[in-house]
Amino acid sequence: MDNYPINIFSEVEQASNLEQKCLCVLVVDVSSSMGGEPLKQLNVGLQDFQRDVADEFVTSQRLEVSIVTFGSSVNCLQKPALIDSFQMPMLGVSGSTKLVDGVRMGLSIVEARKQWYKETGQTYYRPMLILITDGESDPGQDLTGLSSQIASSVANKGIIFLALGVCGYNNQKLSTLCPPPTKPMPLAGYEFAKFFKWLSNSISTGIIKSSDAGQTPKFLPPGNFDFLSQIEM
Repeated sequence: MDNYPINIFSEVEQASNLEQKCLCVLVVDVSSSMGGEPLKQLNVGLQDFQRDVADEFVTSQRLEVSIVTFGSSVNCLQKPALIDSFQMPMLGVSGSTKLVDGVRMGLSIVEARKQWYKETGQTYYRPMLILITDGESDPGQDLTGLSSQIASSVANKGIIFLALGVCGYNNQKLSTLCPPPTKPMPLAGYEFAKFFKWLSNSISTGIIKSSDAGQTPKFLPPGNFDFLSQIEM
């Protein structure tokens, strides 16, 4: 796996509690095509997500969130942290689409955080990496290599990988990143708020309250929240 000098642990970090942790890394497209209404609604959804998780005491003590953005550059806007210990950043537009680099940074964050959990004696649920994109990667990006990297991590139970395709995304290319039987989740319009409501509810009830360490986490049926477009899943 490629290692990125993201320095997410620049200081010696102490665990704030020893609750079993659930890591969710959001890898988000902020390229120019996400400008305007898509990015506006995405920011609203992220703010709602933070509030919903904070309202669930057990989840707020276990869920750690990290945010990586990719456009013309790749940035870790938020290192892994409990949801009530940081202010949700407001995302802005940044040119092209370095999708592969963004996902690889997310994968590196997952591996670094799992190592930190082990070093600090914390148990953890299988980490989630969620890719949110509306476009194709820049020319020359190694989609084939990234696909193999994701497939290997999923097969070894290292991560759960979800890909949310925003209106206008290339389903064929995004599908190559999703290890079977997983498929991209096609967002209906810009229903980010509904997606993040589903995600927070799934984490709170389907994962943290219904799954044990080592088991496959359980997501709630997405149809119950009506945030997906009506195409074959």
